Amino acid sequence: MKNILLPKLRSITAIIPGALYLRQKLRKMRIGHNVHVIYPKYRKKHTSFDANLADQNSSLVNDCIYKPDTFVLYRIIGNDLVPRHKKGQSRENLVFILTNEPELQDCEKRFIVNRIVDLEEEKEIIQLLENFGMPYLCIPFDWEAYRCQPWDIWGVPPRYSPHSKLFSLLEPSRQNQIQMRLYRHKNNYVMHNNGARNIALRDGRRRAKWILPWDGNCFVTTEAWESIRSAVVSRPEIPYYFTPMARVIDNRKLLQTGFQPPATEEPQLLFRCDSKLEFDPEYFYGRRPKVELFWRLGIPGKWEYWPVDPWDLPCPDYAKEAGQFAEAGWVARLFSGQAKLEKQNDQQAWVGRGEARMEAIAGFLGQLDECAFKSRLNPEEPVFINGRDSGKVAAPMLMQLRNAADEALDRGPYSVVDKQTLAPSGNPHDYWHPAPYYWPNPSRIPGLPYVRRDGRRVPGTRMYEPLSENYDRTRLQHLFDDTYILMLACRGLGEECYGKHAAKLVRHWFLNPETMMNPHLKYAQVRRGHNNNLGASPGIIEMKDLYYFLDAVRLLWEGNLLSHAEYEEFKLWLDRYLYWLRSSEQGRGERAALNNHGTYYDLQVASICTFLGKQQLLRETLCDSRFRIIEQFDSIGRQPREMERATTAHYCCFNLQGWIHLAQLAESVGEDLWGFEGPDGQCIRKAMEWLLGHVGKPWPYKQIDEFDSERFSPIYYIYRSKYGMSDNSFNVQASDLSQIKPLFFPHDGIRPFWNYNFPEVCASKSDSRKQESVAL
Repeated sequence: MKNILLPKLRSITAIIPGALYLRQKLRKMRIGHNVHVIYPKYRKKHTSFDANLADQNSSLVNDCIYKPDTFVLYRIIGNDLVPRHKKGQSRENLVFILTNEPELQDCEKRFIVNRIVDLEEEKEIIQLLENFGMPYLCIPFDWEAYRCQPWDIWGVPPRYSPHSKLFSLLEPSRQNQIQMRLYRHKNNYVMHNNGARNIALRDGRRRAKWILPWDGNCFVTTEAWESIRSAVVSRPEIPYYFTPMARVIDNRKLLQTGFQPPATEEPQLLFRCDSKLEFDPEYFYGRRPKVELFWRLGIPGKWEYWPVDPWDLPCPDYAKEAGQFAEAGWVARLFSGQAKLEKQNDQQAWVGRGEARMEAIAGFLGQLDECAFKSRLNPEEPVFINGRDSGKVAAPMLMQLRNAADEALDRGPYSVVDKQTLAPSGNPHDYWHPAPYYWPNPSRIPGLPYVRRDGRRVPGTRMYEPLSENYDRTRLQHLFDDTYILMLACRGLGEECYGKHAAKLVRHWFLNPETMMNPHLKYAQVRRGHNNNLGASPGIIEMKDLYYFLDAVRLLWEGNLLSHAEYEEFKLWLDRYLYWLRSSEQGRGERAALNNHGTYYDLQVASICTFLGKQQLLRETLCDSRFRIIEQFDSIGRQPREMERATTAHYCCFNLQGWIHLAQLAESVGEDLWGFEGPDGQCIRKAMEWLLGHVGKPWPYKQIDEFDSERFSPIYYIYRSKYGMSDNSFNVQASDLSQIKPLFFPHDGIRPFWNYNFPEVCASKSDSRKQESVAL
């Protein structure tokens, strides 16, 4: 279901009593994809200039009307967008214009070279203009300015965010529109559609009475110019004119005397030099940048019937100048290089142009993003382990690290084939774990074999307890924790024995054919007899700690403890797992999760993308994460969905830890989740403040089991390192950071030795004053 706003409803308020109420009511209608829209019977048509209105408004009658009718025609040359255009088509058409277009009476020709990314292409276009003695303005493309353009998160209602179930139900064209809305600021920078038109307008007002800020592929024949000029000169009191456009497949036909194809396409506009209206720079290429001004002026056309979807920029009101326009002649649009898309009055071609335009913009901006942010991503650089040497780590911390690493030396290697029971598939290489909160129904009700008891785990599903050896969850956690601790010790203590054992763990779980895990979680959190004995989407969270394990693998590669072939084989395994995460029903369900499961899904995908160097998917995932901030936190920092659970303190801390890790990862590639705020102020900072506000007080919400109050410590220290301490609002007790325990239970979501090599900003503070620990 989606809200659809109809531009044609805007005018009924002018002619129907009580229509404002009707308009507001219709705007709130929720209609399905296949429901026919009922349009109002009446619509005021602005088909000609109202002379009486002009007489009443003295500001329209000024000296400008009586100036000689001179014109300045700007052609705006931008980037070729393949497959909407043929590569090099803009330059090819420019050659045709410069070579064949006639002199236009009383008209100066100028060009705007508009943020062309390809410097060689820009150079050739400028050289052409200079060779023909054509004046031009060059608006350069700047990579750093492009990097600064944010996602337009606020422009898409969260219910339609790309990770949502509702988004997956939309037809592909609607999905593309949403993606384009997210790219709006980037689109506006590089395509600079309306921005360049406005530059032409402002430059032209000092040069001529009439300004024509037209598209770069417009071509004017002698006959076409005479029809335009005669219409304008005969009625100089009209401040705005529109010129219908004709699509041309064979440019050479324009050289034939008397050739005039039917001009039925979206028109170009002419402005008198004293006109007030400009193009709205917020509207972006591919989504009605010129039509928005048609709507404000009331220019009639098929765009009157185009719907405004919930992710579109709002439908504008009529301008005061509405109706002050007339039609003037026609203009040709030169060939785009794609003949099948250029047929006039052809619905299939019209739809095809829209689809090709969307595809071209998405592909082009995707390539730009990859180039712009590539330098910020080094797949081989650890994300959660910084480069400080062990000499700056407190001695007690190093002692704890050695003890933990020595214990890890005595464990493993681990494999999924070691479990005592098998997954429903019968394949020992398949990871397998039952759903932890679903208990056998003692009532034996047909069709209800299980009862969900939130917060109460089925025996064997809590890590390290008896019966957990029947499944793979405990082994997987040992793999992640031991490998990471061993590599911290190898690097921090300089003893290679730790690294060699860590390498053995990785080979045994991922690389050896006899012991490796298949790259999926099809049988994670299974309820036998349900869903064909497949696992559930929430089972994907059991791989949540992959993010810090991948840092350990990076250190193994850095220390030459894995061969090149082994490292490439591990990346292949990871790539296959990522494909399953993105394409399987379980993966899609987890991506759409609205609580902590969505957070940890993003953390997994982002971690893998960072490791594999998948820049585009990484940025798209971090874009999803911004929507999740809006969805998961309220304006004061509460987490409503985690507050629905039976163990609210646990889940609020657990989810927030996921956000801390995700924000740290984003920061490592130049993305800022720490500072992002939703439209109502939803943000990570407020979530941390709300949670830390309960330190030292009884937890006032539902918490059915024991809660480790020291879990607030990592959140507090991260908060202080990122936001500082501007007040004494948190109830803390003095302690040294290195004295806080480095190891928490894995269900808590805190990585091992979280306080080892803590961020410099926090470490520097510890030198000048004692640090605090927090207690509930």
